[in-house]
Amino acid sequence: MPTVAYRRRTPETEPLYRAMSGHLETFLAQLQATDRQLPRHVEQEMRAYLECGIVQYGFLRVRCEDCGESRVVAFSCRKRGFCPSCMGRRMADTAARLIEEVLPLVPVRQFVLSFPYEIRYRLAWDGALVSSVLAVFLRVVQGWYRRQAKDRGYHGGRCGSVTFVQRFGSAANLNPHLHVLLLDGVYVRGEDGTPFFVPAPPLTDDDVRTIVETTAQRIVRLCERRGLFEEGATDPLWEQEPLLAQISAASVQGMVATGDRAGRKVRRRLTDPEDGVRSGALCYASRGFSLHAATRLEATDRRRLERLCRYVIRPPIANGRLRFVDEQTLVLTLKTAWADGTCQLLLSPHELLEKLAALVPPPRLNLVRYHGVLAPACPDRAQIVPGPSSLTQTEGCEHADTGGRRVHRVSWAKLLSRVFQYDISVCPSCAGHMKVIAALTQPAAIQAFLNAIGLPSRAPPIAPAHLDRQLEFDEAA
Repeated sequence: MPTVAYRRRTPETEPLYRAMSGHLETFLAQLQATDRQLPRHVEQEMRAYLECGIVQYGFLRVRCEDCGESRVVAFSCRKRGFCPSCMGRRMADTAARLIEEVLPLVPVRQFVLSFPYEIRYRLAWDGALVSSVLAVFLRVVQGWYRRQAKDRGYHGGRCGSVTFVQRFGSAANLNPHLHVLLLDGVYVRGEDGTPFFVPAPPLTDDDVRTIVETTAQRIVRLCERRGLFEEGATDPLWEQEPLLAQISAASVQGMVATGDRAGRKVRRRLTDPEDGVRSGALCYASRGFSLHAATRLEATDRRRLERLCRYVIRPPIANGRLRFVDEQTLVLTLKTAWADGTCQLLLSPHELLEKLAALVPPPRLNLVRYHGVLAPACPDRAQIVPGPSSLTQTEGCEHADTGGRRVHRVSWAKLLSRVFQYDISVCPSCAGHMKVIAALTQPAAIQAFLNAIGLPSRAPPIAPAHLDRQLEFDEAA
């Protein structure tokens, strides 16, 4: 059992929150001054982040049943664009459910497919195009798996996959690409009708090259049929949301779209470049498409598989990689230095907010997709996947007593225990049991309780808009 007691996070002290609270109103006002506005769902998500984890906007009250100690747990914004906390929860929840209830005990290989600049912009908002492109890729790679099984005498092989549509690159730029976790083999039916797994032979560089070349050829043909490469082709996003289209296109190319540095490259910091860079084994590029397939996990390596699942659905910005160097400059440290030696990006708060606006996904765009034997409609799915687990049972959950029925999301307490070894139900003073006793949402009740326990009753201040603010940048940085 975890022994570490949970301590409330303080988002108001983090660089991302400071940048948002200090400059969001100015950012929005400057955009409105150009007669262009962000879509409603983007602005709502950015404003909601400023209330995420802030107790002054509402909280749960929990109390120890043994010693009577009380503490508060703030509400979250539950968005899926860039909030590190809420996306972190979604990351842990999805990974836990995949490991416990979806992915069977068979080898898994990750395929990462990146796209050329010409179609990244479209993939960022066109859900139908994402579905079509993904279908093309899956037909190609699943065809390889079925042929390998057929050559060994197994006919009618069926694949299974989980695809994560990741919208960002390492520089928090808009870079839609696909992480596909594919069962490394096929399922075939035995004589009694029960499906069994047939592992695939080792993948080779030639196989990867053939897969990416075929995929590139077919996707380019798909885009040509839809007229996406024609000069003057219709752009629905530009017609409906011109500002978001401008910001998205600039983010894809690593440019700044608005503000004093509009039309210029994001500033970088370089280190000494390495002598040589190679793509590595099982990695190949064709016509701007890049496919990486070197990551393969054995059936028994479930812990590493869960870490991989968390990685592919992680938030775009980690708090530890973002910091202020002065009042008007933030440094975003890259996880891995680029081939040209770039290790950090220098961003003004305006540039950071512009990047975040581009990363907010459109409504109803599915970011996790299931195919083949892992799809919900597969008739044999119940015989293949692990099935329901204790993670999604409400029995023992602190939020409700519903007789052990299944829930859609894993409880927050279980995720904290699984990921961080925190136990929200343990009292930090006497190690007794903490129980939720109330949810405070009314401003008057919130203010009275916070005053009574000695916490600030006013939310962190949000800076008003300053349209006359002139930002100065060090061009030599």
